[in-house]
Amino acid sequence: MPYYTRVLSNDPEFPTLDELVDFLRGTHPDFKLSVEDGSEEEWETLLLSGSGELEVATLERNPVSEGSIGEDEIADFIEDTHDSKPETGVAWLHEFLAEVKTIYAFQHLQGSHTVEGGNALHALRNHLWERGDAILQADLEGFTNEEGHHIVWQFSDTVTGPWNMAVLQDATWYHFTMDLGDPDHREAFLNGEVPPDLSAHRAG
Repeated sequence: MPYYTRVLSNDPEFPTLDELVDFLRGTHPDFKLSVEDGSEEEWETLLLSGSGELEVATLERNPVSEGSIGEDEIADFIEDTHDSKPETGVAWLHEFLAEVKTIYAFQHLQGSHTVEGGNALHALRNHLWERGDAILQADLEGFTNEEGHHIVWQFSDTVTGPWNMAVLQDATWYHFTMDLGDPDHREAFLNGEVPPDLSAHRAG
């Protein structure tokens, strides 16, 4: 089953191919971008690849407009998270999704499992996210807020390990790092609370 991570942006403007190529050249010069669909001026799908034709990921740009693939994706996200927790995170997410103008969808390919390939993909995704007014989504994990902290639980029940999380209380985000496998941490997060044994940073 294909695995995707996404940047969901409120900005209808998108970076040029030259901008992305220059960024990649400066950070991961062994990797390149090529147009799969569209043109250099109006790219729709790009291929991220490394040396030896190692394919790392495809990057699809899906504008969100009436009747578009992007609009269908947003509707699916809202439906898929309708019963998710915490409720405060879901409510904020649905408000944000209603304003999304562009979806950047990365389909992870074989090369993404290499250290360098994974790093190049991560850097490119963060470059798109750091343009601002955007959140991150990952299949089988969930969604972040604009600061990149996880706000909606879509993990499997067997997940473990430290993760940067956030809960929304009185219109303020509280950020903390919890153990996904700790049942007390998990229960608190699902209830929209900071686990009592953890300290949280109040987002400015």
